[in-house]
Amino acid sequence: QLQVVESGGGLVQPGGSLRLSCAASTGPINSYPIGWFRQAPGKEREGVSCINTNSRIINYADSAKGRFTISRDGATNTVVLQMTNLKPEDTGVYYCAATLYYCSSSLRANDYDMWGRGTQVTVAS
Repeated sequence: QLQVVESGGGLVQPGGSLRLSCAASTGPINSYPIGWFRQAPGKEREGVSCINTNSRIINYADSAKGRFTISRDGATNTVVLQMTNLKPEDTGVYYCAATLYYCSSSLRANDYDMWGRGTQVTVAS
């Protein structure tokens, strides 16, 4: 089982950028497809993006497409979510997770079973 830890969250103004990292501590993160999810207060957890083991398949939620970029950094054993042009509706706790399934365009949280504890992202003036 893979253990992952998120970092990089914080407070940012609308239109700003944040770079989130998902670091693995118990093995190679490229052994698993990785997804990013977020949850706002009072709302269901929703998928943001995923990347397969060799980085040849990626998927984005409609809300993220054109603004967010997911990638792998082999040197640091991390998966990065670069977020630009942030909006207030992007606010929430962001989680990364690994799956034994694959990087599906459905971005279903129930497909993922190895979760980090999350990092808070707040977009506000």
